[in-house]
Amino acid sequence: MPTILAGGFCAVATLLHFASIGVVIARHRRLERGTGSGQRAEGVSIVRPLCGIENFSQATLASTFDLDHPNYEILFCAAHGADPVLPLVRRLITDHPAVSARLLLGNDSISANPKLNNVVKGWQAARHAHIIMADSNVLMPPDYIRRLLAAWDSSTGLVCSPPVGRAPAGVWAELECAFLNTYQARWQCFADSLGFGFAQGKTMLWRRDILERGGGIRALARELAEDAAATKLVGRQGLRVRLVARPFGQPLGRRTLAEVWQRQVRWARLRRDTFKLFFAVEIFAGAIPPLLAAMLVATAMDWPVLGVPAVLACLWYLLEMALAHAAGWHLSWRSVPLCVLRDLLLPVLWLAAWLGNEFEWRGSAMRVAQRSSIA
Repeated sequence: MPTILAGGFCAVATLLHFASIGVVIARHRRLERGTGSGQRAEGVSIVRPLCGIENFSQATLASTFDLDHPNYEILFCAAHGADPVLPLVRRLITDHPAVSARLLLGNDSISANPKLNNVVKGWQAARHAHIIMADSNVLMPPDYIRRLLAAWDSSTGLVCSPPVGRAPAGVWAELECAFLNTYQARWQCFADSLGFGFAQGKTMLWRRDILERGGGIRALARELAEDAAATKLVGRQGLRVRLVARPFGQPLGRRTLAEVWQRQVRWARLRRDTFKLFFAVEIFAGAIPPLLAAMLVATAMDWPVLGVPAVLACLWYLLEMALAHAAGWHLSWRSVPLCVLRDLLLPVLWLAAWLGNEFEWRGSAMRVAQRSSIA
């Protein structure tokens, strides 16, 4: 019986791995649905919360001014006037007089989430019915708005994009690419293809009436993570979260191992807090569990104990690299060993998520147990 269970688990895990990669490659090769003139004419407000200077702030913030949409405004939001990124933002606004852009200062303490508190004023000041909340480290291609609108249909309540790591400097930034790209972005895109999309806070395209019908911007304070609250709010209205066909990039630059690990622990603890049942099965994620199962089967069947898992591992990571190549995601000679390291870290990450509640977000100490009342 243990051998049958191990063999079944290995087969299912491998099939899902292969299927997810095939589906995501197909997504990237498929032409995005038409973006007709009606979509292009939609007025769009872009709300970008600011908090300090990051590795590529000049490039990511400047990209907001170079979009090919004919009717959009930019609302930069900062919690206080001493933020060091503000001189850069003011200079960009001055250098692009043809683009409607404003800088809003102040903080609305509606939750334990500093980012949500920062974007409230932007949401309230937005002129258009379609509103994008986009983190300051998202690099926007010229067709950014067009691609978001193209994903919207009659069943949609929210359109998002997972971050795809690009421009890494050093081994630890490449490790972050291994987490973000062929693991997290892949599974999120696969889930969306199956009709189980969930929100990602990096980029969120809302239609104002949908969020207002669900309780307004303050309703996103029902969870510590605003994207988890958004997923639940949209689902309660019988609508779906959709993802863009091709996710947008996040340039990384240099990272330390501690920064990568702390970010992954933060996200893991938030997932554990908001979607416990889904998070519980993450212990089976990555290559390590099916490879151990393959080793158990090989031992029971008197096959080469290391040979069978080795063949499976080669196929497993070869397909991940094929996905990175097909999608145009970061790929280097270190990608395979770093994907192996990532998979070795996944069980440790899962345990760390269960064993603590604290994390830090941009200098703010937070706990996943925190909740805010909705005024």
